[in-house]
Amino acid sequence: MTTPDLRVLVVRNDKLGDFMLSWPALKTLKQAQADIHVTVLVPEYTASIAHCCPWVDDVIIDPGHGASRAERRHLLNRMHDKQFDAMLTLFSTPRIGWLGWRAGIPMRMAPATKWAQIFYNHRVVQRRSQSLKPEYEYNVDLALALLERLNVQGDAARPPFWPMTERSHRQGRVALAKACGLSLDRPWWCVHAGSGGSAVNLTPERYAELIEKVHARLDRPVHWLFSAGPGEDAVAASLCDRLTAKGIEACRLPASQRLSALAKMLDATDGLIAGSTGPLHIAGCLDIATVGFYPAKRSATSLRWQTCNHDDRRLAFSPPQGNDTATDMSLIDLDAASAAIADLIMRRGAYTDVHDVHEDIDD
Repeated sequence: MTTPDLRVLVVRNDKLGDFMLSWPALKTLKQAQADIHVTVLVPEYTASIAHCCPWVDDVIIDPGHGASRAERRHLLNRMHDKQFDAMLTLFSTPRIGWLGWRAGIPMRMAPATKWAQIFYNHRVVQRRSQSLKPEYEYNVDLALALLERLNVQGDAARPPFWPMTERSHRQGRVALAKACGLSLDRPWWCVHAGSGGSAVNLTPERYAELIEKVHARLDRPVHWLFSAGPGEDAVAASLCDRLTAKGIEACRLPASQRLSALAKMLDATDGLIAGSTGPLHIAGCLDIATVGFYPAKRSATSLRWQTCNHDDRRLAFSPPQGNDTATDMSLIDLDAASAAIADLIMRRGAYTDVHDVHEDIDD
């Protein structure tokens, strides 16, 4: 086995959505004109999905701030033993900067922000707090800056950032059809009404109202599937019951213990409606249609946390801007949102060629 030209450690060790928005940067590195071995440092929570990333060669788990002394020593030893040529920290923190320095990584790059930058010998001024571009574009800018420092030619990667094979699409759709009793010739749309505590979102009542409005505008029925994070099962079940009572076909997405299993189910659907959460950004990487609900405050706008799918597969809605309205999701115009969502659903149609899926079922 040949040795790669360069070994790069990429750090994004916070929440799921943040990690998914690093995939465009990871793809940018892997598609550069050099043999680059990419390792990611992530928390246990996102490790299963990191192992699925086609742009990642290896995964190191970060035990976090509460790690024991032995765990900290083990992490430092692993970082040292890998003999990385460079470390790219997409969100600068003192602890990781210190670890990179102690591990002897010769090139350490991060955004020029906060006092953590003292541990990095290459810094990029981004001023992310101004939220002038999507988070994933800030990440790609860092990847391109690293490639330039390494004297490697690279270009910003384009979606999809989690490409699935056509066979995988069909198999996932067959499995979901069997599990939920879904009709193959109808669009399937997933709704994730929880927030995981990471962002403000519509209330369950507003989600129900939204779906009822969308349903009334459609020229053919849709199968509505509801996903739920930890502690959100009751919300998803309640929404299903309410919509079913009104003659709208709704059911729970099968429970999954691993994020990678959730991603495979999402890939079988035609789109996802959610707040600015991890599942929304998984859907963006899969390049299925996304409808996101965001607050209007500068640090959390629909531009800053935009999904990374193609432009024509993305809708976003926010309340009016203002000190008293920026996070009041009840002010989002559901009539306007439902009209745009219904148009997107009808324009996108059903995800998979029905004949191909029937062949897989017969097999």
